[in-house]
Amino acid sequence: MDLQYFIQLILNGLFVGSFYALVALGYSMVYGIIKLLNFAHGDIYMLGAFAGYALLTAAAGSLGGGGSIVVLILIMVVAMLVTGTVGLVLERVAYRPLRGAPRLSVLITAVGASFALEYGIAVGFGPNPRVYPVGFGNGAISVLGTRVTYAQLAMTVIAVGLMIALDQLVNRTRAGRAMRAISQDPKACLLMGINVDRVISRTFFIGSALAGAAGVMAGAYYGKVDFLMGFIIGLKAFTAAVIGGIGNLRGAVLGAVVLGLLESFGTAALGSEWRDVFAFGFLILFLTVRPTGLLGERVTERV
Repeated sequence: MDLQYFIQLILNGLFVGSFYALVALGYSMVYGIIKLLNFAHGDIYMLGAFAGYALLTAAAGSLGGGGSIVVLILIMVVAMLVTGTVGLVLERVAYRPLRGAPRLSVLITAVGASFALEYGIAVGFGPNPRVYPVGFGNGAISVLGTRVTYAQLAMTVIAVGLMIALDQLVNRTRAGRAMRAISQDPKACLLMGINVDRVISRTFFIGSALAGAAGVMAGAYYGKVDFLMGFIIGLKAFTAAVIGGIGNLRGAVLGAVVLGLLESFGTAALGSEWRDVFAFGFLILFLTVRPTGLLGERVTERV
């Protein structure tokens, strides 16, 4: 394996990992606060992709069929508001009434919400894949002798910007302190006057908005969307969160990068059909050695 090919695999892994990270952050935020594995989260990603598709289709006349990063960002912001709102409704209708119920009941509800989103989109848009009405051409730059498209570069920058913004929100704002406090002891926070329900709803909104942003970027980059696209990436984002240490935001990003690199090198070594086998096989082996994840033991504040 020559050096340029090795660097290309690393860049491809980082690009894919940035998508996984945006979805994995939502898993970790929700689990860190209320210890809920929101298995409908991958379908929020799918919903974001379809929201972007609907908005781009409606605006196709004014866009003239062209692809613009500025336009994509505007569409992404609207899609984030849509998916964030759906996350709020999901928390209020499906999860809040069961907050004191056995975890199995909440888990079954999450699976039911996942199917409701999937087949609701299938009814609304049809079961066949839809082609995204936007394209970005083949423009690229050379990085250390490797090829990086403008679309890959722009989307990675957007993803990293969103991750940095979330990190600053959680660690440097009043709202973030409330999230961290509730992750430690929600009952004590309630006695201290913190509106726990509002903070949890805000967490669902932010996590769902990030997943929606990833869905729009994935649709624009890969060129098509379907109503089952959230299933696999939901599992992979959950895998990334577990590898990094579920409940830890920086761990979720690290786990997503590791998973992206594993898939990139696994595809190069074994072929694309073995990519998922390689990734999930690594998860099994990794958890037998370090069940708490990469950052699970070193972090005391779990968000």
